[in-house]
Amino acid sequence: MKSHKIGPALVATAVVAGLALTGCGSGGADGTDGTIELSLLVDKSAQMTTMAQAMADGFNASNQGITIKIETREEGTEGDNIVKTKLATDDMADLFQYNSGALMAALDPAGTMTPITGESFVSNLEETFATAVTQDGEVYGVPIGQAQAGGIFYNKKVYADLGLEIPKTWDEFMANNATIKEAGIDPVIQTYGDTWTSQLFVLADFNNVTKADSGWAADYTANKAKYADEPAIKGFERLQEVYEAGYMNKDFASATNSQGLQMLVDGTGAQYPMLSFVIPAYAELSDDAAENIGLFAQPGDKLSDYGMTAWMPAGIYIPKTTTGDKLEAAKKFMSWVATKEACDVQNEAYSPTGPYLVKGCELPEDVPTAVNDIQQFFTDSKTNLALEFLSPLKGPNLEKITVEVGSGITSAADGAARYDEDVLKQAQQLGLSGW
Repeated sequence: MKSHKIGPALVATAVVAGLALTGCGSGGADGTDGTIELSLLVDKSAQMTTMAQAMADGFNASNQGITIKIETREEGTEGDNIVKTKLATDDMADLFQYNSGALMAALDPAGTMTPITGESFVSNLEETFATAVTQDGEVYGVPIGQAQAGGIFYNKKVYADLGLEIPKTWDEFMANNATIKEAGIDPVIQTYGDTWTSQLFVLADFNNVTKADSGWAADYTANKAKYADEPAIKGFERLQEVYEAGYMNKDFASATNSQGLQMLVDGTGAQYPMLSFVIPAYAELSDDAAENIGLFAQPGDKLSDYGMTAWMPAGIYIPKTTTGDKLEAAKKFMSWVATKEACDVQNEAYSPTGPYLVKGCELPEDVPTAVNDIQQFFTDSKTNLALEFLSPLKGPNLEKITVEVGSGITSAADGAARYDEDVLKQAQQLGLSGW
């Protein structure tokens, strides 16, 4: 997984043309006509660069005297190192895009970023995102892009043909699986040919963990809670239970994510635990896929706990090195990002894959069914943040362990215990208290 995100970056249809020169730091106007030029550093995925360029163009067209120019950096570990090095050497662009949540907190925002807590536009941010960019009471970022969700995609035609309803408890989910298998359809698609896809039953279950124990993430970070214990072990147990019941496709060990999406669209597989960034990929596989594939939350033991695990979009931040007129211009840009106008610009640039985290923003009417499904959970306030937005701990071997549990090689209990050991070194490297 790259920077706690699951899978490769979504491929958009356009890329940014003409990258700007680096421009960090203090000072005032630096354009020949007296305009203030601000550099915005983003990762070089096609989706992010397309989105960032559209927003820069939209802002530049409506704001005289300030020009946003886009720079790019590598993705993954290399990109993380670039960001950390630039911040450490006071060489960061005037604005930069980076993860929200625990990874943002790991950048020591109090020492490297300018807080925006007192700015009026902060009130435009949805609370879930504001939480993900807050450290020690200070807010630091505004969102670029939309929220993602982890849950279970399903083929609506299969459900309709079999008279099934969306399950809201794990028992209902397993009962649906039995009916689907009896009809000769693979109930649960798994694709361990791409090992990262094996993690969803664990990661998407975190809403249920939070519902059972609202303080679990803090206790986990402080070494007071473990995956080997209730309630977190449930995700591993659900993975084991689906395997032992024989509900997975026979080629689960070698199938890839793209093959899994094709099975889902074709209806040879009924359900696929997955992150919502795949929506554009499957929507291209058939004329009716965008409408026919829905998404429900991973159910838990209690109906009252039913809700979706949510991943927040990246944020745009101002480094400490941006000062003077450039700082005020950077805040003006951030203020614009936190508006419906900025969301509309993003809607025009590409098809949204989830809800916006800015109040007043609306999705286009023609978004895929699953996007509206996710939006409904946000509208109904039935979401909880994924663990990575609440804790810096994520062991490097989770996908290896979940492949073993999902393949019957390792039990849920042993897998969860091994994962608890997996995060120990990371916690010690981070210097977390209690480890």
